[in-house]
Parts: sequence; structure tokens; C-alpha cells
Amino acid sequence: MERLPNQSKSTEDTGYDRVGTLTTNVADGFTMVAVGDLIVSRPLTTAHPPGFDPIVKIFHDADVTFGNLETNIFDIRSFEGSPQAEYGGAYHVSLPALAPDLKAMGFNLLSRANNHSLDWGVEGMRETGRALDQNGIVHAGVGENRAQAGAARFVETPRGRVALVSFATTFTSLSRAADPAGEAPGRAGVNSLRLTEALVVSSDMLDSLRQMHSEMPQNGGRGDQNQVVFCGIKSSVTYKAGDKLGYSYETDSYDVAEIMRNVRRGKQFADFCIVTNHGHEPGRWSQEPSDYEPSFAHSLIDAGADAYVVHGPHQLRGIEIYKGRPIFYSLGNFVMDDLRTPVGADMFAAHGKDPRTDTDAEVSVAEMIRWGFSDPVFYESAVTISRFEQNRLAELHLYPIELNRSQRFADRGIPRLAPGPQGRVILDRLQKLSRPFGTQIAIENGVGVIRLDPTSPK
Repeated sequence: MERLPNQSKSTEDTGYDRVGTLTTNVADGFTMVAVGDLIVSRPLTTAHPPGFDPIVKIFHDADVTFGNLETNIFDIRSFEGSPQAEYGGAYHVSLPALAPDLKAMGFNLLSRANNHSLDWGVEGMRETGRALDQNGIVHAGVGENRAQAGAARFVETPRGRVALVSFATTFTSLSRAADPAGEAPGRAGVNSLRLTEALVVSSDMLDSLRQMHSEMPQNGGRGDQNQVVFCGIKSSVTYKAGDKLGYSYETDSYDVAEIMRNVRRGKQFADFCIVTNHGHEPGRWSQEPSDYEPSFAHSLIDAGADAYVVHGPHQLRGIEIYKGRPIFYSLGNFVMDDLRTPVGADMFAAHGKDPRTDTDAEVSVAEMIRWGFSDPVFYESAVTISRFEQNRLAELHLYPIELNRSQRFADRGIPRLAPGPQGRVILDRLQKLSRPFGTQIAIENGVGVIRLDPTSPK
């Protein structure tokens, strides 16, 4: 049997490397570009927005360029679906010309599991998939059933075959994909990781809540010595004691097992595996990941992931390096070109607008104001370039970007490399957010740099 490059005999015999993860087998110099959310409604490369071309060059120089596609792609004139009553907070839709434009930008891997995947129903999900397929862009995270949505998808590069596994912790309840069960067919939708949320309060507060709970009607709530659950008509709220007020999450064991299996399967058929999650938890206001996520991220890498990329909070969070692999706890927004058209009737109603007198753009502006997206932090992010040597991360470059927040609404949200002072502010923030994970970021010529010894066991 012919031995593959960079593969030791022990690895060849067992399929595992010395730290127990599945074998990584990319050629030295392999580079991965990763960015966050693509909320984009129109093609960009043909317009050559100021400062955009240098970013495109970075993308083209990489072996694989990844982002999260948080929109649907179709032509409303021939579209046979409809805007859904349950949607991800806004109806995200893009022109058909976006798909070839994403290819022209340099994207060859996109995640699609997120809370906007089924804004326009299964028909929108399918149309988007067809548009990406026709332009040779590999995508993962949605499918005709759970098995398809969770499966790894693969892209071939000169330095190795790359797998992508995509899931979401933030998703609309009716968009969750399901497998067949007996005579019941499967359901198309999103690959999901369900979370159970609890509000963390002090012990004294929990005692007060427990007393309140005991005086409620017989079926009004439930609890035990460690937590109290108040059951409402439509939902329940769980409280538990802790040292710090906030939110706590528990992962669904069935979903975790499925995701880990898909990561393992993806890595078995690839040289490199990217795992990605779209999650808002604990909220867009938070610069810290949810309490479950660091240990979960480590488990993903132990299962074979070579990079874990989170998006969804719409702002940057810290970076961790674990066993020579990068963990990005949020890469914020890459594009937030959010001038949507068309907009469904439900969104007009949600913002007190009338489609007979108000415009789609006015609804979009109202939505942005309602969710607080005017804050500069949502318009500052980074393009990340991870370079691997000896199958481990050797160097990570962080190029700060800003999304033209000062422009009029129709022109804002398009990224450019951040000018010096603003770039320094963004990198200073990343330094601070990454420090709790033991990550040291140097700043050299306006670029964040993390350097590692690829021979180090850590």
C-alpha cells in the first residue's frame, strides 16, 4: 500500500494520530480563509466597491475560503414558494446573480445551517442549493432529511480534500430537519443542535423562586432541589443556582452524537475537516461564548475537526488554539448588505408598516433599528487566514475589516480592510477577548498574528 504524504506508519495502520484524533493529511502550506456571516442581497465584485478588491485577492490566494451564507438565492419572478409565517427575524433573499459572484469572490465552501435557511420555505432552500451547485460552490447544513443536512460535503484542493460539517444552535423550530420514522417520511430542513436554556440566579433568588413556584396552581410549574421550572402556556423557563447571573445551556445528547459521528465520517473521507455552527447564544449582546461551547469545541476537535468556526452573534468573540487547531468563537459579519427586497407581509406587520404605503427598504431600516444593529461593533470584524505546516496550525493572520457603517443605508455593509486606527481598535478587542483562552495575538503592520510551533504537542 502506497503511503500518503506526511503520514507515518502508525497513522497508516490505525487511522489515528498520536493524540487520538483522526488523521490530518494536507500538504505543507495549506491555507484556510474563514469569515463570518454573509448577509448579502446583490453581487459585489462587478461593482468593485472601494477597498473590496484586496479582500478578494486574499480569498483567491487561499486553498479553501469559507463563510456562512445567511440568505436565500432565487428569482422572485419565477419563484414557486412563499415567505413563511415562521422566519428567522427577517426575510433574507438575494438576486440569482449572487451565486456566480460568490464564486468570483473566491468562496468554495459555504455553511447553510442557520435561522434564515427556510425563510422562504423548502422551495427557497432548494433554489439556493441549485444556484450554488450550478456555480461549483460546495455547501453543507441543509438537506431533504436530517441525514442529508448533517452529512459532510467535500471540496478538492491541490493541497488536500476538505470536508465541511455545518449545524446550527439557533434555528426556527419548524426548519429542523428530521429523518424518516416508520411510515412517516423525513423532513427537509436544517442540521440542528438543540440546546436547553436555563437562567442562572443566586441561591437566595432561587429560594424565592421556589417559594413562588410552590404557591402556583398544581400544574403551573415543576422543579427539584437544583432548579425550578415555571411552565407557561406556550413555553417554560428554567432557573438554577450559580455564582454568576446569566444563561446556561445543555446540549441534546442525541444531536451531539449525530454531529460527532458526521465529523468522524467526514474526516475519514477527507484530509482536513472544518466544523461550523450558527448560534446566537447567549445573545447578540455577548462578547463571550455560551458556557457549553468551549468543552464542546474541544470534543469536536478530538473527534477529527481541524477548525471550529462559529458565526451568528454578529460580532467578534475570542480565538482559542486547541491541539494545534483554531477555534473561532465568532467571526461576526463579513457582509451586512441588508437592503432586502422583496419583504414578506408578516415582516411589514411586525414593524407596524403597511405594504400599501411603506416600502421594503423602510421595513428593513425599522428591523435594523429594532434589533440594535446600528452599533459600530456589528460593522467591525476580521478576515482570518490559517496556515498549516506538518498538519498543524503554524500561523494565523487576522486582517481587520470594517463594513462602511458611515455610508447611507443602501451602500453600507460592504467590507473593506479597516484603516489604521480603526483596525487597531478591532485587533485590540480580539486580543482582549482571546486572552482568557491563553491566546496571544501580536499586531504587526496592522495585522493580527498568532504563531505556533507545529511540533508542539499542545
